[in-house]
Amino acid sequence: MKEKFLLILAIFAPFFAFSQEVTKEPSTADKINEWFKGIAKPVSDIVFYQIPLDISEKIKGIPIVLIILVLGAIFFTIYFKGANFTLIKTAIKLIKGDYDDVDSQTPEGEAPKGEKAEGEVSHFQALTAALSATVGLGNIGGVAIAIALGGPGATFWMIIAGFLGMASKFVECTLGVKYRDVDADGSVYGGPMYYLTKGLKEKGFGKLGKGLGFFFAIMCIGGSFGGGNMFQANQAASQFTKLLGLAPKEYPNASLYFGIIMAVLVGIVIIGGIKRIGAVTEKVVPFMAGIYVLAALVILGMNFSAIPTAFGLIIEGAFNPSAAFGGFVGVLIVGFKRSAFSNEAGVGSAAIAHSAVKTNFPASEGIVALLEPFIDTVIICTMTALVLIITNAQYDLFTYGNLDADDNVIMNITGAHLGGVDITSEAFDAVIPHFSIILTIAVVLFAFSTMLSWSYYGLQAWKFVFGKSKGSDITYKIIFLIFVVIGSAATLGAVIDFSDAMIFAMVFPNIIGLIILSPKVRDELAKYKKAISKK
Repeated sequence: MKEKFLLILAIFAPFFAFSQEVTKEPSTADKINEWFKGIAKPVSDIVFYQIPLDISEKIKGIPIVLIILVLGAIFFTIYFKGANFTLIKTAIKLIKGDYDDVDSQTPEGEAPKGEKAEGEVSHFQALTAALSATVGLGNIGGVAIAIALGGPGATFWMIIAGFLGMASKFVECTLGVKYRDVDADGSVYGGPMYYLTKGLKEKGFGKLGKGLGFFFAIMCIGGSFGGGNMFQANQAASQFTKLLGLAPKEYPNASLYFGIIMAVLVGIVIIGGIKRIGAVTEKVVPFMAGIYVLAALVILGMNFSAIPTAFGLIIEGAFNPSAAFGGFVGVLIVGFKRSAFSNEAGVGSAAIAHSAVKTNFPASEGIVALLEPFIDTVIICTMTALVLIITNAQYDLFTYGNLDADDNVIMNITGAHLGGVDITSEAFDAVIPHFSIILTIAVVLFAFSTMLSWSYYGLQAWKFVFGKSKGSDITYKIIFLIFVVIGSAATLGAVIDFSDAMIFAMVFPNIIGLIILSPKVRDELAKYKKAISKK
């Protein structure tokens, strides 16, 4: 136990050094950020190592992690005979509750599990808890960067990646339920660290599974503190203070106070565990997604005649061999990369939330989970892209491919440099005056719900490493809440690079496990299909 804690402390020492300085002397944040780049950049370079390919000035290669994600998704799509398409109808029936009575049955050939299904949350709650970690700033800001960098054609490849990612989500979330641990009190512990250790041991790869599971858990803990927490808090604080006109020079502690309030709200929810997280996200996620989608539909409705032209630009840009942004391959890479960042299919994180579902049939939750990339990428990201393409054609907001070193789009008219969320805000404001106010609320809610889900992901990984004691539980949650405050108040460039690298490092052990355990998923799918066929 002591050795494991020292290992974690060594990995995250820079985070703690950062936290000690930022509240005492916020002006040193940039210096610390520069110092931390010496650690963050090598880690990021390893995880996002690229196969050299001189595509364009902005695209110099293809990240190996992206190739693994795409090839894995293609393999699962073929192996399960297009389950990402054929099972959509069943998935909708599941979240509606049409098969709730089947969930409590005992799968054929297995020992009775009791009158009630094991688990803590419903199919719908598990779906919204996982969606709250994926639907968010990636849909609002990530899509804007993809369109700005890759042009309209990047949208096509985001959609394709979303469809393929549905197969990856199906596999990992089925395994998450199959190999979960359920305590005597009904508490559930699941995710890649469990199916990697237990599942690979069944296949005769015990040592490999144990190593991959531990590696995944370490990366997941780091990702929960960084990309799943500090980045979300930082973006929410930035948007909120900007809306209120609280300039950092005049109100240096505004973001800090925002972070304290956010930490209190997050703490109230996460202390209650996955049941309370599920109860909150099942209300917050549909609400915030509804606001955003409704506004997008209003804009698209007002510009209905321009939609065919926008789709024409998407198709033309997707296959244009001489595009100014790197041609066919370059636009494909941009689309697939932004899709992967948005829906996390193949990363394995969503399997942690889905593992808590009330069911005795693992495949039932895998089927529900495949809706995530469809909702996140195919629907919401496509709507954002259409709004950006149409409004940019009308109001000349930005030039495709005209980005600075930090991927901030340079505006045509004003010459201002805008980040991803700002681009989308400008586009919505151009059609719906002052919509940025509502968008800011949506961003805060997106960030809030993402932090809730990632707190659960990180906690499950933390308990896998340190044990399932009450002390372990409280320790993690306190640290997580501290980083909410730090994230709101600090400059986090290098830290986020580091944590994002750890999130995508989760892909390597996860995809290896998913491929080896695919036959197990096929068996579980056959059991569930047989059970629902009797209804």
